[in-house]
Amino acid sequence: MNVLIVNTSEKTGGAAIAASRLMHALTDNGVKVKMLVRDRQTQNMYVNAVSGVLRHKARFVWERFVIFARNRFSKKHLWDVDIANVGTDITGLPEFEWADVIHLHWVNQSFLSWSDIEKIVQSGKKVVWTLHDEWPFTGICHYTDGCDRYQSHCEDCQFLRGNTSKDISYFLFERKKALYQGINRVTFVGCSNWICERARTSALLKGRTTESQINGCISPCRVVHIPNTIDQTVFCPMDRSEARRKHGLPLDKKLLLFSSLKVTDKRKGIDYLVEACRQLHCTKPDLDDKIGIVVVGKNTQAIEGLFPYKLYGIDYVKDEALMAALYGAVDAFVTPSLQDNLPNTIVEAMSVGTPCVAFAVGGIPEMIHHKEDGYLATPPSHGLLADDSLDLATGIVYVLDNANNKRLSEASAHFAAKTYNHSRIASLYADVYR
Repeated sequence: MNVLIVNTSEKTGGAAIAASRLMHALTDNGVKVKMLVRDRQTQNMYVNAVSGVLRHKARFVWERFVIFARNRFSKKHLWDVDIANVGTDITGLPEFEWADVIHLHWVNQSFLSWSDIEKIVQSGKKVVWTLHDEWPFTGICHYTDGCDRYQSHCEDCQFLRGNTSKDISYFLFERKKALYQGINRVTFVGCSNWICERARTSALLKGRTTESQINGCISPCRVVHIPNTIDQTVFCPMDRSEARRKHGLPLDKKLLLFSSLKVTDKRKGIDYLVEACRQLHCTKPDLDDKIGIVVVGKNTQAIEGLFPYKLYGIDYVKDEALMAALYGAVDAFVTPSLQDNLPNTIVEAMSVGTPCVAFAVGGIPEMIHHKEDGYLATPPSHGLLADDSLDLATGIVYVLDNANNKRLSEASAHFAAKTYNHSRIASLYADVYR
């Protein structure tokens, strides 16, 4: 059995990291795997890139321009949607011919057009599609941000300005519906139970079974749950002081870590962490000299001066061993995401034994068990930043407590080792492929 993993990037972004880790896990467990990407970042012999760099750039610019124009030339929400109007036909490539199973991951930003996806599905090969966000079962958005039109029919999209009911989200939803109604033997895999349930309530995938067989026959289309995996020889418990020395971090402070590809991404909730820290500064001034904030990602300079505590800004870290050491160096990982599926960052932190504080949104309650291995804060609902950050501040204090921290740390590492290990996830995917 030959499996071709398809993702826009080899290493950049959460889906790329998850797809690359799955490739290694499958290879380690005897499955023949190759990965096909648009953007290749290593010389891994199992990873191939489609040719035509200039064509890819032109397609990318064209897709963004069309979205920009449809949004009345506003940059707002420019990256919240994908319209899949241009892309690359991979069905004629040797890697595609070699594969028995085509495993799609995140294929947006002009890597695959919807026409390309239709050709893949209609090729007769078995197709698996991992849901890293909601785009495969909505019209054009990656996260619905409270909108429920995907449950009936996407139209008049909130991410586009001044459109009629039959806008571009309406027409792409129609194309997805036409394809999904006629497909055979396609499995959608949700990284979390949360996104599986969202997929099943979509008008595109409503009523799909979780069973592999119906009356002895393979289900035409199903939605199953398999979490992401992680290399636990890299992300594993380590000495905190040694990890701090490796990154030049102070040994005498309680350190909180926030990490995102782009730290100013509103969906990742940096504003709530800033506000929670300001509240702690006012209510617990005795902690002022004891707490430090480590922020990892692009645009860290944009948040300098916002925290009442010492900020240690670090640019986006690509090396997994260095990132593991950062998790090992801190007392808690705080991820106040407002919408999320199954964040790799939480998997990584827990595997190292670092307790996490997060809002109870998306698939995160499946990862963090409240006051057992971390803290789940009440999600924002008041519309006021100060009120919505109160429980996040409470969670930070709870996790930083010395006694709690040690207990939560051990429980985090134990849960991660049991849930996300290579062999388990590779076996679950191998069952799907078969």
